[in-house]
Parts: sequence; structure tokens; C-alpha cells
Amino acid sequence: MEQHSNHFFSSKKYSILTYGCQMNERDSEVLEGYLENMGYCLAETEKEADIIILNTCCVREKAELKVFGKLGELSQLKKKKPDLIIGVCGCMTQQDDVYQRIKDKAPYVNLIFGTYNVHQLPRLIFDIENTGKPAFEIWEKEGDIVENNVSRRVDKIKAYINISYGCNNFCTYCIVPHVRGRERSRTPEKIVEEVVNLVKEGYKEIMLLGQNVNSYGKDLKTKMDFADLLIEVNKIDGIERIRYMTSHPRDFSDKLVETIPKCDKVCEHYHLPVQAGSNKVLKAMNRGYTREEYLELVKKISQQTPNYSITSDIIVGFPNESEEDFLDTLDIVEKVRFDASYTFAYSPRKGTPAAKMESQISDTEKKARLHRLMELQNKISIQKNLELIGKDFEVLVESVSRTDSSRLTGRTRTNKVVNFTGDKTLIGKFINVKIIKAQTWNLIGEIIEVAAK
Repeated sequence: MEQHSNHFFSSKKYSILTYGCQMNERDSEVLEGYLENMGYCLAETEKEADIIILNTCCVREKAELKVFGKLGELSQLKKKKPDLIIGVCGCMTQQDDVYQRIKDKAPYVNLIFGTYNVHQLPRLIFDIENTGKPAFEIWEKEGDIVENNVSRRVDKIKAYINISYGCNNFCTYCIVPHVRGRERSRTPEKIVEEVVNLVKEGYKEIMLLGQNVNSYGKDLKTKMDFADLLIEVNKIDGIERIRYMTSHPRDFSDKLVETIPKCDKVCEHYHLPVQAGSNKVLKAMNRGYTREEYLELVKKISQQTPNYSITSDIIVGFPNESEEDFLDTLDIVEKVRFDASYTFAYSPRKGTPAAKMESQISDTEKKARLHRLMELQNKISIQKNLELIGKDFEVLVESVSRTDSSRLTGRTRTNKVVNFTGDKTLIGKFINVKIIKAQTWNLIGEIIEVAAK
């Protein structure tokens, strides 16, 4: 059956559109792996595709609107190609009301599945081809982790590795635990095995992914936490850089603070979402820490890892956020001096406690506060980058620059983007670069030498 199926799909093409976070990007790599195992090949344009899948995000309303807008565009293509499979998966489909809205607003969609049954994509496609009927299957609850080695990784230098799925934190504004399920950790043996295989394929850098990597291992039978996992992965020969995403400040233990600088491959970049600087707002968000505790954590990190960078996520306009609360957020940004921050206006998500809270902030006020926050953060970002002029950094060359084809681009261990002139043969190599110019979001450098490793 499988050989016949692969032959059947060998002339067919696919296109996957990914919205949202790194977890979704990783899911799309797996989806592409399944499709290519079935015989599909990547379409250069959507018009060529026999199957188009939208891997969706629902963290903010804007992401959902983009998906419905795209589905509207695809309706015209479906009219021209009646046999086209249009699929929707990801976080949006795990919400009952959104799932129904997709069916109502886009009745030509004939494939819908969720975050818990990604591994069932081949069967669902077979069902559509064999019956001519739509295949809709959403699991209401997460199951056991399905291990597979099926992936199509476009990047040949850096790789994502899931270490856990789901989240147990239930921040009052966040829909993720409702659409990704409770935390489930992969075994350290499976993670190490995947890293070893990636080294054999020539990968230089890995990013360990989880909704909250700091709570890794709490559900495992063996005693293993995230610090222990970093130690194990750090031992693997051939991998040069280790990153991780995302950390929750509440679960960032002293053990982890002390472990990271001892692991020579773990990068000195801390992405530590503060979300707000007001204790009142942090409590309403159910973040599980105070501003004082957050600042103390940053102090410990700075003492253990002197040459570090720190980035954050910040929400403005949370329900009942006063001007004084907002000023507390600006104050914590000033105190910590984040290298960069991902800043957002609060977006109510149906099914979360925050969406039902009274004293919702007006869109006008949210936009005004967001502008003030971005203005402050941009000022700090450029100041910190200017301090790097004249200094030398090791950079992993990633690709040709998106904005200037005559330049290459790469990252420092502290996750600073550096653009510089160089030959394309340097892609995938480590080089030493001197910073000659600073901009808000990136640095300009010149090559000193190609690193030995």
C-alpha cells in the first residue's frame, strides 16, 4: 500500500504556510517530512500545489485574521483546481469556535487537524483521496509523544529540537495551554539521539524548544531537569552552539543560572519574558513572580555570565493596567536594559480568564503605550549596540543578507545579527568579525579571520 501510495503522489506538489512561533516552524518541518515521504515534492508557487496547508497561530487576533484572509484568497484557486486539497492545522483549529468558523467561512477547506495529531497527516490525505470526502479530525486532549525522525529541514546549519510539548502555567492572557495541552517531556535519550544525528548531517547549532524549557523533566520517571539536559547535550562532540526557547522566569532555578556558564556550547543569550513591570499586573497575569524577583534573577545571571545579552517579551494594555502600572513596565525596561524586546498590545483571547476581566483598555491607549515602550526600547537597543563598535565577535555565517545581496549575515553567541561583506563559501562557517557600525536591530562588521573550528 505504501509503495503504491508513494507512486501515486510522486507527481504531486505541496505548499505549507506557517504562522506563529518556532514550535509551529518545527511542526511544519515535520509535516513537510511526511509529505515528502509520501512522494510529494515542494511547489515553487501555490498555483502549482496539489495540497496547501496553513499551519496556524492563535496567540493574537492578528494572526487569526491573516489566516482567514489567506483562506479567502485560496477560494479562487480552489475554483480553478477542484481537486486541490486545502488544509488548516495548528493552534487555531484546537479552538472549537474557530474550528467551526473555518468550516462555515471556508467550506472549500477539506482537511482540518490539530496540534495533537500531526502524525496522522498521511492517513488523512489517503482518506480524502480514497473517499473524495473532507477529512476533519481534532483531538480534544493531548496523547503520548509520538517520536519520529521524519523532517524536512530547510536550514542546513541550525536546527530546532523539541524537548517538550504543552504548558502547565496558565497565564491568564494565554491560549497556549488550551491548544497545546499539558506539559510532556521527551526523554533525554531521544533528544541526545536526535542531536547526534544532526551532527552527522553537519549541523553546527541547535535550538532546544519548549513552551517552557525550564520546567523540562518534571513529568519524567527519571530524575532530570533542564540544567541536567544542557549538561548532557553540551557533552556531544560536533555541535558548536546550543540555544533554547522559551524560558519562564518563575522556573529559572539557581542551578540553571550556575549551569549555563559552565557549558561552553550554551550561548550567552537569555530570552526571559517579563511581560509587565507592575506587581499588580503580574499577579493578574498569573505569572508567578514579582518585579523584585525578576530583577534579582537578572542580577544573578549578570554575576554568573558577565558578557551576556538579554531579550524579553512585553505586553502593554493588559486589563486594568493603570498609567502607574505602565510606568512600572517602562522602569523595569530601564533597569534591565534589554538588548531587544518583542512588544505587543494585549489581545483578548476567547476562553482565557483575562478576556473576561473588567476594565479592558481602549485600543487607542494600547497603541499609545506600545509606541512609548517601543521608543524607549529602541533607544536602549541602539545604545547597547553602539557600545559594541570596535569589539571582535565570533559569528556563525548563516546566509546571504535578506536586505542586501552583496552581504552575508550571521549571529554572535549573544544572538546579535551581524551583516558583512564576504564570499558565499563562508556560509556555515565560523568567522571572527570586528564591529564597525551599529544599528537598532543589527550590526555591521568586517571579517578579521575565519575561525579554526
